[in-house]
Amino acid sequence: MKKICIIGASGKLGQYMVQLALDKGYQVVGVCREQSVDKLERFKGRITVIRGMTNDPLVIKKAVAGCDGVLTVLVPWGNHHSSTGTAQAVLDHSQPGARLVFSCGWHISRDGKDVYPTFLKRQEKLARLMGRLTHLIDIDDQVEACRRIFESDALWTVVRGSDLEEGESQGLPVWSRHVGDPILESNRTRRVDYSLFMVEELENDALIHEAPAIVGCQTLSALTHKVMPGQQPA
Repeated sequence: MKKICIIGASGKLGQYMVQLALDKGYQVVGVCREQSVDKLERFKGRITVIRGMTNDPLVIKKAVAGCDGVLTVLVPWGNHHSSTGTAQAVLDHSQPGARLVFSCGWHISRDGKDVYPTFLKRQEKLARLMGRLTHLIDIDDQVEACRRIFESDALWTVVRGSDLEEGESQGLPVWSRHVGDPILESNRTRRVDYSLFMVEELENDALIHEAPAIVGCQTLSALTHKVMPGQQPA
Protein backbone atom coordinates (compact mmCIF):
# COMPACT_ATOMS: atom_id res chain seq x y z
CA MET A 1 0.00 0.00 0.00
CA LYS A 2 1.53 3.28 -1.10
CA LYS A 3 -1.12 5.97 -1.55
CA ILE A 4 -3.83 6.79 0.96
CA CYS A 5 -6.43 9.48 1.48
CA ILE A 6 -7.25 11.08 4.84
CA ILE A 7 -10.68 12.70 4.92
CA GLY A 8 -10.87 15.31 7.64
CA ALA A 9 -7.10 15.83 7.56
CA SER A 10 -7.11 19.25 9.22
CA GLY A 11 -8.79 18.11 12.46
CA LYS A 12 -6.91 16.94 15.54
CA LEU A 13 -7.26 13.28 14.63
CA GLY A 14 -6.58 14.00 10.99
CA GLN A 15 -3.31 15.80 11.67
CA TYR A 16 -2.05 12.96 13.82
CA MET A 17 -3.00 10.48 11.10
CA VAL A 18 -1.21 12.53 8.45
CA GLN A 19 2.01 12.53 10.46
CA LEU A 20 1.79 8.83 11.31
CA ALA A 21 1.06 7.92 7.68
CA LEU A 22 4.02 9.97 6.45
CA ASP A 23 6.23 8.30 9.05
CA LYS A 24 5.20 4.94 7.58
CA GLY A 25 6.13 6.09 4.08
CA TYR A 26 2.65 6.53 2.63
CA GLN A 27 1.88 9.02 -0.10
CA VAL A 28 -0.89 11.11 1.48
CA VAL A 29 -3.84 12.98 0.01
CA GLY A 30 -5.71 15.09 2.56
CA VAL A 31 -9.25 16.46 2.29
CA CYS A 32 -10.34 19.49 4.30
CA ARG A 33 -12.56 22.53 4.09
CA GLU A 34 -11.18 25.67 2.43
CA GLN A 35 -11.15 27.57 5.73
CA SER A 36 -9.07 24.87 7.43
CA VAL A 37 -6.24 24.51 4.90
CA ASP A 38 -3.88 26.64 7.03
CA LYS A 39 -3.92 23.93 9.70
CA LEU A 40 -2.00 21.69 7.28
CA GLU A 41 0.73 24.25 6.60
CA ARG A 42 3.39 22.19 8.41
CA PHE A 43 2.86 19.40 5.87
CA LYS A 44 3.27 21.69 2.86
CA GLY A 45 5.14 19.97 0.06
CA ARG A 46 4.73 16.58 1.72
CA ILE A 47 1.04 15.90 1.05
CA THR A 48 -1.55 16.72 -1.60
CA VAL A 49 -4.44 18.78 -0.25
CA ILE A 50 -7.90 18.63 -1.81
CA ARG A 51 -10.06 21.54 -0.69
CA GLY A 52 -13.78 21.12 -0.25
CA MET A 53 -16.57 19.72 1.88
CA THR A 54 -16.04 16.12 2.88
CA ASN A 55 -19.61 15.18 1.96
CA ASP A 56 -19.24 16.51 -1.59
CA PRO A 57 -19.12 13.44 -3.88
CA LEU A 58 -17.05 15.25 -6.52
CA VAL A 59 -14.45 16.28 -3.95
CA ILE A 60 -14.21 12.74 -2.56
CA LYS A 61 -14.10 11.18 -6.03
CA LYS A 62 -11.09 13.32 -6.89
CA ALA A 63 -9.37 12.71 -3.56
CA VAL A 64 -9.65 8.90 -3.41
CA ALA A 65 -8.68 8.28 -7.05
CA GLY A 66 -5.85 5.77 -7.13
CA CYS A 67 -5.74 5.39 -3.34
CA ASP A 68 -5.16 1.97 -1.79
CA GLY A 69 -6.63 3.06 1.53
CA VAL A 70 -8.92 5.75 2.90
CA LEU A 71 -9.07 7.00 6.51
CA THR A 72 -12.28 8.87 7.27
CA VAL A 73 -13.21 10.89 10.33
CA LEU A 74 -17.00 10.78 10.60
CA VAL A 75 -17.93 14.03 12.30
CA PRO A 76 -21.53 14.41 13.57
CA TRP A 77 -21.46 18.20 13.47
CA GLY A 78 -24.18 20.34 11.91
CA ASN A 79 -27.48 19.37 10.37
CA HIS A 80 -26.38 18.82 6.78
CA HIS A 81 -25.97 15.02 6.94
CA SER A 82 -22.21 15.42 6.85
CA SER A 83 -21.37 11.94 8.17
CA THR A 84 -23.82 10.13 5.90
CA GLY A 85 -22.77 12.08 2.84
CA THR A 86 -19.09 11.55 3.55
CA ALA A 87 -19.44 7.81 4.19
CA GLN A 88 -21.57 7.28 1.08
CA ALA A 89 -19.16 9.21 -1.11
CA VAL A 90 -16.23 7.13 0.16
CA LEU A 91 -18.15 3.89 -0.41
CA ASP A 92 -19.22 4.98 -3.90
CA HIS A 93 -15.94 6.32 -5.22
CA SER A 94 -13.09 4.42 -3.55
CA GLN A 95 -11.38 2.02 -5.90
CA PRO A 96 -12.31 -1.68 -5.66
CA GLY A 97 -10.25 -3.44 -3.01
CA ALA A 98 -9.29 -0.25 -1.20
CA ARG A 99 -8.99 -0.55 2.58
CA LEU A 100 -11.53 1.77 4.21
CA VAL A 101 -11.19 2.76 7.87
CA PHE A 102 -13.79 4.99 9.54
CA SER A 103 -13.84 6.63 12.97
CA CYS A 104 -16.85 7.10 15.24
CA GLY A 105 -17.83 6.91 18.91
CA TRP A 106 -18.84 4.06 21.20
CA HIS A 107 -22.52 4.93 20.70
CA ILE A 108 -22.45 3.15 17.34
CA SER A 109 -23.38 -0.55 17.63
CA ARG A 110 -22.48 -3.15 15.03
CA ASP A 111 -24.81 -5.90 16.19
CA GLY A 112 -26.88 -4.51 19.07
CA LYS A 113 -24.96 -6.52 21.68
CA ASP A 114 -23.17 -3.57 23.29
CA VAL A 115 -24.01 -2.87 26.93
CA TYR A 116 -23.70 0.83 27.70
CA PRO A 117 -23.03 2.24 31.18
CA THR A 118 -25.43 4.81 32.55
CA PHE A 119 -23.11 7.76 32.01
CA LEU A 120 -22.80 6.97 28.28
CA LYS A 121 -26.56 6.68 27.89
CA ARG A 122 -26.86 10.03 29.61
CA GLN A 123 -24.27 11.61 27.32
CA GLU A 124 -26.07 10.34 24.23
CA LYS A 125 -29.42 11.69 25.40
CA LEU A 126 -27.81 15.06 26.12
CA ALA A 127 -26.17 15.12 22.68
CA ARG A 128 -29.49 14.39 20.99
CA LEU A 129 -31.19 17.14 23.00
CA MET A 130 -28.46 19.63 22.11
CA GLY A 131 -28.80 18.63 18.48
CA ARG A 132 -32.51 19.32 18.43
CA LEU A 133 -32.08 22.68 20.16
CA THR A 134 -28.97 24.01 18.40
CA HIS A 135 -28.61 21.97 15.19
CA LEU A 136 -24.88 21.85 15.95
CA ILE A 137 -24.67 18.08 16.36
CA ASP A 138 -26.48 15.16 14.74
CA ILE A 139 -25.89 11.80 16.41
CA ASP A 140 -28.43 10.05 14.17
CA ASP A 141 -26.48 11.16 11.11
CA GLN A 142 -23.45 9.21 12.33
CA VAL A 143 -25.68 6.22 13.12
CA GLU A 144 -27.05 6.23 9.56
CA ALA A 145 -23.56 6.63 8.10
CA CYS A 146 -22.35 3.55 9.94
CA ARG A 147 -25.46 1.56 9.00
CA ARG A 148 -24.56 2.11 5.34
CA ILE A 149 -20.96 1.12 5.97
CA PHE A 150 -22.00 -2.07 7.79
CA GLU A 151 -24.19 -3.06 4.83
CA SER A 152 -21.40 -2.50 2.32
CA ASP A 153 -19.24 -5.24 0.78
CA ALA A 154 -16.22 -2.89 0.79
CA LEU A 155 -13.18 -3.75 2.91
CA TRP A 156 -14.18 -1.56 5.84
CA THR A 157 -13.36 -1.26 9.52
CA VAL A 158 -15.22 1.12 11.85
CA VAL A 159 -13.06 2.12 14.82
CA ARG A 160 -15.20 3.14 17.81
CA GLY A 161 -13.40 5.44 20.20
CA SER A 162 -13.69 6.12 23.92
CA ASP A 163 -13.25 9.60 25.37
CA LEU A 164 -10.05 11.10 23.94
CA GLU A 165 -7.27 13.01 25.67
CA GLU A 166 -4.01 14.63 24.62
CA GLY A 167 -0.63 13.30 25.73
CA GLU A 168 2.38 11.29 24.61
CA SER A 169 1.73 8.01 22.84
CA GLN A 170 1.30 4.98 25.09
CA GLY A 171 1.14 2.48 22.22
CA LEU A 172 -1.63 0.76 20.30
CA PRO A 173 -4.96 0.72 22.16
CA VAL A 174 -6.59 -2.56 23.13
CA TRP A 175 -10.00 -3.38 21.74
CA SER A 176 -13.16 -5.41 22.15
CA ARG A 177 -16.08 -6.24 19.89
CA HIS A 178 -18.56 -4.87 22.40
CA VAL A 179 -18.89 -1.91 24.72
CA GLY A 180 -19.49 -3.34 28.18
CA ASP A 181 -16.37 -5.50 28.11
CA PRO A 182 -14.48 -4.87 31.37
CA ILE A 183 -11.28 -3.94 29.53
CA LEU A 184 -13.01 -0.81 28.20
CA GLU A 185 -14.14 0.44 31.60
CA SER A 186 -11.49 3.17 31.84
CA ASN A 187 -13.06 4.91 28.80
CA ARG A 188 -9.93 6.88 27.91
CA THR A 189 -7.57 6.84 24.93
CA ARG A 190 -4.78 9.18 23.91
CA ARG A 191 -5.79 10.96 20.72
CA VAL A 192 -2.46 10.11 19.06
CA ASP A 193 -3.00 6.42 19.87
CA TYR A 194 -6.53 6.43 18.45
CA SER A 195 -4.97 7.81 15.27
CA LEU A 196 -2.26 5.16 15.41
CA PHE A 197 -4.91 2.42 15.57
CA MET A 198 -6.65 3.91 12.54
CA VAL A 199 -3.45 3.97 10.48
CA GLU A 200 -2.48 0.45 11.53
CA GLU A 201 -5.81 -0.91 10.31
CA LEU A 202 -4.87 -0.02 6.74
CA GLU A 203 -2.78 -3.19 6.68
CA ASN A 204 -4.62 -5.34 9.20
CA ASP A 205 -6.99 -7.68 7.38
CA ALA A 206 -8.02 -9.34 10.66
CA LEU A 207 -10.43 -6.49 11.42
CA ILE A 208 -12.11 -6.23 8.03
CA HIS A 209 -15.88 -6.00 8.61
CA GLU A 210 -15.33 -5.43 12.33
CA ALA A 211 -16.19 -2.45 14.55
CA PRO A 212 -13.64 -2.60 17.37
CA ALA A 213 -14.27 -0.44 20.43
CA ILE A 214 -10.92 0.72 21.77
CA VAL A 215 -9.34 2.03 24.96
CA GLY A 216 -5.79 3.05 25.87
CA CYS A 217 -3.43 0.13 26.52
CA GLN A 218 -2.06 1.81 29.67
CA THR A 219 -5.43 2.54 31.25
CA LEU A 220 -6.31 0.75 34.48
CA SER A 221 -8.92 -1.49 32.88
CA ALA A 222 -6.53 -2.66 30.14
CA LEU A 223 -3.69 -3.31 32.58
CA THR A 224 -5.98 -5.09 35.04
CA HIS A 225 -7.06 -7.57 32.39
CA LYS A 226 -3.51 -7.91 31.01
CA VAL A 227 -4.40 -7.34 27.36
CA MET A 228 -1.43 -6.68 25.09
CA PRO A 229 -1.37 -3.47 22.99
CA GLY A 230 -3.36 -3.87 19.80
CA GLN A 231 -5.07 -7.02 21.04
CA GLN A 232 -8.53 -8.03 22.25
CA PRO A 233 -9.19 -10.05 25.41
CA ALA A 234 -8.74 -13.81 25.12
